[in-house]
Amino acid sequence: MKTYASLIRTVVDFPKPGIAFKDITPLLQDPRAVQACLTQMVADIKGPIDYVVGVEARGFIFGPLLAQKLNCGFVPVRKKGKLPYQTLQVAYDLEYGQDHLEMHIDAIASGARVVLHDDVLATGGTAKAAIKLIEQLGGEVVHCHFLIELAALQGRAALLPHKIDAVFTF
Repeated sequence: MKTYASLIRTVVDFPKPGIAFKDITPLLQDPRAVQACLTQMVADIKGPIDYVVGVEARGFIFGPLLAQKLNCGFVPVRKKGKLPYQTLQVAYDLEYGQDHLEMHIDAIASGARVVLHDDVLATGGTAKAAIKLIEQLGGEVVHCHFLIELAALQGRAALLPHKIDAVFTF
């Protein structure tokens, strides 16, 4: 996977000063890279899975593909006000501010085995908020999977004791 890591572009001071944004657009333009990433994600995940929960917005890229490969449903977690039906909501801190996540109230069946997927694990705030939503609906998060982990920000610690994997670590 190291070959494909070079396809992840760092954009300095985006979306605000001091942030080094990891842009996956060049990686997405290479179908072999996308397939290699998806193959790695599927290999990391064990056991029967009922849902992959993807976090807006870049969690919507690999999330549905991963759900298809795992033969399970896909559930979107979106920012406040973006879902059309009744929702649960949770506030969370970003590395550069605060926001809210929502999920439909009927999105996860009680006892369902869930993989949480997002593009980047930074401080862990977004993933932790999504886990709270899943657990409020009675789902069991059996795996947290990311395309990229920014190890220096120590987001992994915020998600323990959940199983955590990432395709790339920076």
